[in-house]
Amino acid sequence: MPPADRRLEPRRKPRQVRAELTRERILAAAAHVFAEHGYAAGTTNRIAERARISIGSLYQYFPNKDAILAELLVQHIDRGTWTGADELDLSPGTLEATVRAIIRDAIDNHSDDPRLLRVMIEEAPVSQELVEAVDRHGKLRAAQIRDIITAHPDTHLGDPDVAADLILFTVEMNTHKFMAAPRNVPVETFENELVAMITRYLSGDR
Repeated sequence: MPPADRRLEPRRKPRQVRAELTRERILAAAAHVFAEHGYAAGTTNRIAERARISIGSLYQYFPNKDAILAELLVQHIDRGTWTGADELDLSPGTLEATVRAIIRDAIDNHSDDPRLLRVMIEEAPVSQELVEAVDRHGKLRAAQIRDIITAHPDTHLGDPDVAADLILFTVEMNTHKFMAAPRNVPVETFENELVAMITRYLSGDR
């Protein structure tokens, strides 16, 4: 990931409930505007109008629309949840179901609005908060996957750490690409194919 752009830092960190509500209203309005109009036409004026605040009030919180989009992507990453090893049945014969749970988590985390997801993937600049969020969640999710694959009796791996990183990257990148693009293929078909691929890899059937 490229270095963070300091121009994307929010101008005001809310310390009161009212200020936090205003900030969240700006972000919610921006999500609608970017999804409806695209990034180029999603101006700060449109965002302020949608949020029903003045443009001056918007600039008290964010210096530009790049900073708003960067914050939306951070929120997207922070909202994502993954099922841990302690929540799954890891008995013999359940590897495919275990892999499906991992992949379904990724699909669920990216199913809200494909138009906004596409804007975030294609246009979001790199803020310091984004760098930290990607690093934080990447380490957490890789550790969760490592715990699952090392505990499951049906996996046959050389290096669990490398395998966990490969699985995380494969699932996240493919899910991002699939869910953000107009789809002629049903989500169920995508899920089944990705489950089959990861299951074969983990079982040593390659």
